[in-house]
Amino acid sequence: MRKVFSSSFLVLFLLIVIFAIILSTKGVETNRFNKVITNKVAKIDDNLKLEISTIKFKFDIKEISLFLETSNPQIEYKDSFIPTKNIKVYIDFVSLIKSDAKIQKIILDLDQLDIDQLKNISINFKPSNFVQFLNNKIQKGNLSSTIELYFDKINALDNFIARGNVSEFETEILNGFNITKTNFDFFADKTDVLIKNISGNLEFIKINDGDIKVNLSPEISLVSNFNSIIKYQNKLKDNSNPFKKFKHLKNLVKFDGTLNNNFSISFDKTYKIKKYEFKSNGKLLRADLTFKKPLSNIFLSEKINELALNGTKVVSIFSPKKRTINLSGNYSLNNGDKLPFEFKNNVNKGLSNYLLNIDYDKPLDLKVINYKKTNKKVAKILLNFEKKEQNVEIKNLNFTEGENIIKAKKIRLNKNKFISSQNISVKTSKDGKINNDFNISFEKKILVKGKRFDATNLPKIFNQKSENNLFINVTKDIEIDFKNIAVPLSEELQNFKLIGKIEEGKFTKISSKGNFDKNNFLDITLKQDKKNKKKKYLEIYSDLSKPLLTEYNFFKGLTGGNLLYSSIIEEGEINSKLKIEDFKVVNAPGLVKLLSLADLGGLADLAAGEGLSFDILEIGMVKKNNTIRFNEILALGPSISVLMEGYQDTNITSIRGTLVPAKTINKMISKIPVIGDIVIPKEVGEGLFGISFKMKGPPGKIKTSINPIRTITPRFIQKIIDKNKKAK
Repeated sequence: MRKVFSSSFLVLFLLIVIFAIILSTKGVETNRFNKVITNKVAKIDDNLKLEISTIKFKFDIKEISLFLETSNPQIEYKDSFIPTKNIKVYIDFVSLIKSDAKIQKIILDLDQLDIDQLKNISINFKPSNFVQFLNNKIQKGNLSSTIELYFDKINALDNFIARGNVSEFETEILNGFNITKTNFDFFADKTDVLIKNISGNLEFIKINDGDIKVNLSPEISLVSNFNSIIKYQNKLKDNSNPFKKFKHLKNLVKFDGTLNNNFSISFDKTYKIKKYEFKSNGKLLRADLTFKKPLSNIFLSEKINELALNGTKVVSIFSPKKRTINLSGNYSLNNGDKLPFEFKNNVNKGLSNYLLNIDYDKPLDLKVINYKKTNKKVAKILLNFEKKEQNVEIKNLNFTEGENIIKAKKIRLNKNKFISSQNISVKTSKDGKINNDFNISFEKKILVKGKRFDATNLPKIFNQKSENNLFINVTKDIEIDFKNIAVPLSEELQNFKLIGKIEEGKFTKISSKGNFDKNNFLDITLKQDKKNKKKKYLEIYSDLSKPLLTEYNFFKGLTGGNLLYSSIIEEGEINSKLKIEDFKVVNAPGLVKLLSLADLGGLADLAAGEGLSFDILEIGMVKKNNTIRFNEILALGPSISVLMEGYQDTNITSIRGTLVPAKTINKMISKIPVIGDIVIPKEVGEGLFGISFKMKGPPGKIKTSINPIRTITPRFIQKIIDKNKKAK
């Protein structure tokens, strides 16, 4: 009996094993469940239709579960055919016994879909903006996937899992800016989407080892990590260039680097972006910028046409309210030497903080203090400033080149106009000697004090017309105290002191004094009219005239003499009078040429040698905008006297006048009895005839013409008589 039982059990076990093998491999064909499956599928979505022919009943050894399988079913979704390899339907075994089959899950193994098929299927997908993106932006791609549908106890869809891969994916993300040759794997359920093993090309960017995780509940959020290799060669058209909107990056011609990137973004229920953050770090092997409009300013002696970054470390963070960019490495300008640099930019809630720390070897020219940094000498520059809208605060500016040091703290600007500063200190050298050593502090008043200031270039700077008043926001009292000031022609002004007032960036009051040596002084006074605040009176007296006239070609060759200058300044017009007494003109090219043309050889030789002496020079002139009108220029001397008038602007000089030589023709006429006594005033020593001349032309190309004999006008004679009477 025992043997019979054992044999029966063995036979039954073998039958079960054989049956299990058959069910797990070939399966058993049946059509009993066709209607059950099609009805269940239809309940998932009314638009989903399924037609099946043969069904096999099989056994899944891994899951120890029975399932139904059909190959090549016909699936339609809203009249669009979905190519499917097979369908597996897992059912509850107990429910089969009770004749009430309950489906646990359905697995759809889809054939590969190309992008056109997917577009047809997706016509009524939601959200609509996804469908619009799919149809308008995605150009190419193949989708292979398996979809698992899970059902609850009442056969309602409870969850799903979709897994598969996408190959040869191409889409446009910006106008003319495309992702191409992209492949990735994906996994998704009703709460999450995971995309991994991303590789592809984003124009000049090669992406690899990327992943994206999308959380779908309760609101959509996305996190992505990927590596990028960037090789940009400026081959993009303007309409597809992502850098064209950036001020200087649009000049980028080459970009070669590797970056590790992290990106996160979250959306609200309407799919609008709530917040995002993009992090990137890596290395720029090289980045080249060529500026269509070269960078230049008043300090740069050489325009910057090219900028190259080499071996630069990059750390950047971007979010709606915060931005951080840190760069450190080497740079070069105009194909010059590589120099170290560090750049940091942090933006938080509209406040931008910048830090620039560089070595700089190009030439610099700070004309206002007569400091020049020559080419190849390396200076260290540290600049730290903040910017919010139109307001800028330079927290620190340190410039060091050898023993030359310039420092500034807390310089505040608004709309590029100076507001205030805490302190500025300057110490520079020229030709091995200190030429600047002073300090400027801004407290209740502006205090400028130091041992030395190089003012050699100030006349040239003041002579340059500028409509841009950088200090229009400054209204303060000012005190200046310098022990030594270097002025043009190697002169020294000592113990210079100034007390004044600045209103809206312009001096309204000046009282100053200094001495060139023990017996030569300089006095400057400026007063504002008490009734008319727009009217000012300026008066300058100097025992030395030449240092104040170096920038005016008209006075070239003038030496000696004291100077008195007075002017009335009112609403952009300057009405001035200049008087110089007891001076000589030596080696003045214009005067020598004029005398040579007039065939006054002796005077020409004198002017080119020891010089022509003059008792007095008086000029009445009016300056408005860039034009100076000379109402009268009168020079009296023992050898010649000159009366002129004309005008000068940036483009042309035009002067006409009369020159009277005292010892030639006029002296001969003065010897004629009776007539000479009448027409030639002997107490003056001048004559009836003079030389008429004209001087006209652009700067450096002035042409001179003369009329050797001309009757002197009574006006000239009267001027000479009046001046000589005053002199007596």
